[in-house]
This record gives sequence, structure tokens and C-alpha cells, in this order.
Amino acid sequence: MTRSLRAGVLGASGSWHTRRLIGALAARGHDVVAIPATRLQSEIDEHGAVHVIGPEGVVLDALDLLVVRGLPRGSLEQVIFRMDALHVLAERGVRCVNSPRAIERTVDKSWASAVLASAGVPTPPTIVCERYDGAMQAFELLGEDVVIKPLFGAMGSGTVRVEDRDVAHRVFRALELERTVYYVQRTIAPVGRRDLRVLVVGNEIAGAMERATDTWRANIARGARPRAVALTEAEGSLALAATAALEVDVAGVDLLVAPDGEAVVLEVNGIPGWQALQSVCEEDLTQRVVSACEALVAV
Repeated sequence: MTRSLRAGVLGASGSWHTRRLIGALAARGHDVVAIPATRLQSEIDEHGAVHVIGPEGVVLDALDLLVVRGLPRGSLEQVIFRMDALHVLAERGVRCVNSPRAIERTVDKSWASAVLASAGVPTPPTIVCERYDGAMQAFELLGEDVVIKPLFGAMGSGTVRVEDRDVAHRVFRALELERTVYYVQRTIAPVGRRDLRVLVVGNEIAGAMERATDTWRANIARGARPRAVALTEAEGSLALAATAALEVDVAGVDLLVAPDGEAVVLEVNGIPGWQALQSVCEEDLTQRVVSACEALVAV
């Protein structure tokens, strides 16, 4: 790309990813600003024009590119407002990476699972329901060895494996008090399986790692150890199919590969981190992401 872009990075200014993205964009001659998600402001002027304003009065709908790097937790109203602002920006012609629709799809495990399954992408058998009795029935139907996950969440937070009916009863009753939705997924036996994270950037595999762990849960945030890995053709194709189904430009795809080689897509992260992958990868992944963003703006 030859022209300079007006770019923004939506995320915490001190985070590793935000700093790397800002540095890479600036090094390529782009005018870039960091934007905390909590500092967005929507305005409708006297002429009926809609604008999204950032810190220090920066008019964000004048940007060419917005890289969405972080959307923090908040109240339902706060989360919806932030997504509304992204939708307004996208409608005003700002190229958001990823798009608001892609973020909404990937952050919602129930919706993402349904989209993947409808597209023919293999995923673990899953039941989603609101009632305790439905959750107990799901526990039985899925073989009485399940993983229970929060509908919204990342890095393994709030995820529980249940293999005992009495424990299932207690867990589901406790969750009932929180008026939660039960996302119940059949456990893929951890013995002999491989847990892979694949970074997909612009419809290409940018890198992959295996997450080694001594427990059933393989999250880097939970102590798993990254190791660079070469994907098989089938594994790479599966990761690309998952991102295509969810219409994600930059994604972290979690694959589980059983001892017999059969792979399933566990989740697709629409705001993926690559710090751990970068530690075992020679290529500068941030530069790869920025190159893809430039290409998307040029389309």
C-alpha cells in the first residue's frame, strides 16, 4: 500500500498487542491513534449526521481503518453501546478488523457453534438451554462427561469439566441462581489429543502452536506451554473453513485433534491474541496482521 491511512487501534493503550500494532502501523507511515473502548461517544448533530467520537475529540468515522484489539467487560448497556458504535463506524465506511458482525458471532459461543455446524465445520456435540432440567438431560445425552462454559468468555475462565451426576446437579443448581444459560459440550478425552491454536490472517495460516498441558484445559492463560507446530493440510483447511463460515478477517482458531487424527473446531476467537504464538514463531505476526489490514482497506 502506498497511501497513508488514518488508523485507530481500539484497546488498552498499554497492552502488548496495542503497542505492537501502533508501532507497526506508524512505522509504515500511517497516522494512528489508540482508542480505549470505554472512551467512545456517539453524537447526532443538528443536521442529522451521526458521528462516533474518541478521546480528545477525534472523529472516528473519519478513519480508514479500525483494528479492534479489546472490548472489556461491562454492563449489558455498555457492551451493547460499544458494539453499536462499531456498527455505526462500519456503516460510515470505516474498515473494522474484525467487523462488528464477526465479533458478535465469535464472542457468542452458542451462535458461533450453530454457524459452524450449519456450514459443515465439525464441532463437538453441544446443547444450550436455560433450565436446570434441560442441563441435566444434556449431561446424560452427552455421555456424562461434559465441559460447561459461559456463553461469553475467553481464556478458559469459568469453564468446568463435570464427570459425575451429583457434581453436575450441584454445578447446574449453582448456575441456576445466576440466571445463566447452560452451554454444555461433550468432552473430548484429553488423553492423547492435541490442542492447537491457529492464527488465520486474511484467509491464510499465519502460524500455529500446540498448547501442552498436564490438565484437560489447554489455555495459555491457565498455564499451558506453547510449542510451534506444522499443521497437516486437513487441519489448515479446517481452520480456514471455520473463519470463512464466521466471516472473520483475523482469527484464532482452537482445534482439538483426537488420537485417530480426527479434528474438530472448539472455538473461533474474533479478537485473538498472538503474543504466545509469537514467542515460538520467527515471522513478525503483527506485521502480518497489519499487511492484511492494509489489503482489506485497499479492496
